[in-house]
Amino acid sequence: MEKAQGKLIITKSLIASCFFCLIQCQEKKQEVTYQNVKNNTMQKTEISSILEKQLKKGAAEEYGSFSDYSEKDLNALIELEDSILQSNGYKNVTNEQFAAKIEEIFGRKIDFTSSSNFLKIDTYNKCDKELSFVPLSAEYQNIYVSKNDKLISYFYPLPLLIDYQKNYPYLKKIEDNPIEIETNEGQQQVSRWKDIPNLKEQQKKNNQIVVARNMYLFNDNKAYVTWLVTQDPTFVKTLVKQFGYTKEPKFNALAMSDYLNNGQNSSDIGDIIFVKNCKGDLEIRTELLKYIKEHTKSDENRLLNALENFGYALKDNTNFTSDEKYKILAYIGNTVDPFYLNFAGVNSGNAVWNAESVLYNSVVKDRNIISVFQKNNYYGLPDLKDSLIRVQGIIDHESE
Repeated sequence: MEKAQGKLIITKSLIASCFFCLIQCQEKKQEVTYQNVKNNTMQKTEISSILEKQLKKGAAEEYGSFSDYSEKDLNALIELEDSILQSNGYKNVTNEQFAAKIEEIFGRKIDFTSSSNFLKIDTYNKCDKELSFVPLSAEYQNIYVSKNDKLISYFYPLPLLIDYQKNYPYLKKIEDNPIEIETNEGQQQVSRWKDIPNLKEQQKKNNQIVVARNMYLFNDNKAYVTWLVTQDPTFVKTLVKQFGYTKEPKFNALAMSDYLNNGQNSSDIGDIIFVKNCKGDLEIRTELLKYIKEHTKSDENRLLNALENFGYALKDNTNFTSDEKYKILAYIGNTVDPFYLNFAGVNSGNAVWNAESVLYNSVVKDRNIISVFQKNNYYGLPDLKDSLIRVQGIIDHESE
């Protein structure tokens, strides 16, 4: 036993060391990146010009500091990020590979023949495809896709990414004097970038975000999965919940664990599993149903219970047609019903098992479900036919 515990401690230490080394190497490579920028005169001049303008405008969004940002600002940012990624070993991908990834992750198609270099991915409204150039803020969390450089990024102001005081020291004098503007309340002093608390920590974190997201998504570098889950969880959950990216099991676990961490068993879990795409077609995220099935036990069925609650609420759900509701119920039944063979009516640990499943109760109220499922060949679901036979047998027995 002591030997096993010793091995476990050593293993955890090795994992921690590797994770620490990954971040340390990334920080060292950032230093190389800025040197690369300095060696590229044209790039340095462009970034310096944009940076100077942004420093003069200040860091106060509420007073219009970001109001005149444009595609030029984003281009300078992307050039800087491309250098950061190259210094961190980012492998260039082909147009075809990049386009396939963007469609897989965000559901957007890239037209490399169009004049614009950018796609805007609205993380609040995935169907908004109108291109606008709006810097990152609480209200705007857009992700921009660069077709030329084949990377994705938030629209960061440059001072949120680069240690300008160290790498562009000749620009420091810009912030020596206060920035003042005229408002309805009189003159107001605008926050300068150097006034932002923990600015260096923000710069460091944003560099790490740029590297981790792109290295994982486009270079399939699994070394960044844990970092993204622990350090960039909002983005990870957005990928799963908003865009349906369910290829990474640890991402799915993070998104689904929200319901357990918050003590939820509400029906809104179904809102991220059964969704309408931008064409209005039903999409079913089967990997999340698989996750629920794999994480349900006799004494833990909160996710399964939440899924059932979504099934019970379907009759009042106006987002789906009758045919879509039947299909959704079929997928819920295929996931939920087999557990009732062993656990119906049992209460144990974190599990409260009803006397019967949502499939049974739904068929009792709507016998048409049976013929619809049969007509659709049980939607190709492996357990649904047996579940329906079980439910029908109980109903027939009760009616005798």
